[in-house]
Amino acid sequence: MQRRGLLIILSSPSGAGKSTMTRRLRVWDPTIAFSVSATTRPPRPAEVDGQDYYFRTRPQFEAMVQDGEMLEHAEVFGNLYGSPRAPVEANMEAGVDTLFDIDWQGGQQIKQAMGDDVVSIFILPPSMAELERRLRARGQDDDAVIAGRMAKSMNEISHWAEYDYVLINADPEVCEAELRAILTAERLRRTRQVGLTSFVRGLGNEHEESR
Repeated sequence: MQRRGLLIILSSPSGAGKSTMTRRLRVWDPTIAFSVSATTRPPRPAEVDGQDYYFRTRPQFEAMVQDGEMLEHAEVFGNLYGSPRAPVEANMEAGVDTLFDIDWQGGQQIKQAMGDDVVSIFILPPSMAELERRLRARGQDDDAVIAGRMAKSMNEISHWAEYDYVLINADPEVCEAELRAILTAERLRRTRQVGLTSFVRGLGNEHEESR
């Protein structure tokens, strides 16, 4: 059955499991596309244009914003980042779901732009103590950085009610199963199955021919 592709927004404070769930979802269903962001920052070694990011100059990026070619955009530490519209809309028409790993501000912009085609999911940690434990277990950041991430996390968590679904990631296996259930149900929504009208019409024709 033909359907429109979903725009899946997955957000969480750092350490709550967003990146892990993103990887797991794409292993579960490799057809899910990951939204490649555009940025004005220079590429790092081994980064590939169009694969890691779409690398653009500031004038190019600003022109894309002016022409409505960005679903969302923001400036972070002096560089612009955003989600190009064209690849996402192409995926939607082809029935391919697109996954966005973005914060609540980007998520709001995309929901305003794309409306009912968006499914937004926020992932909460089971506790703040567990969130800090996970951040420390990474072994990547010093105490000052972890303290900064913890402070920022409460601001992000305060926007939980703006999402369609909220999951508590106490057990990654359970959280993944819940994500799968959400996507399975959302894909089956009547309004997303664009081939239903033709299918039901065919049933009617079949009935008439059999009479």
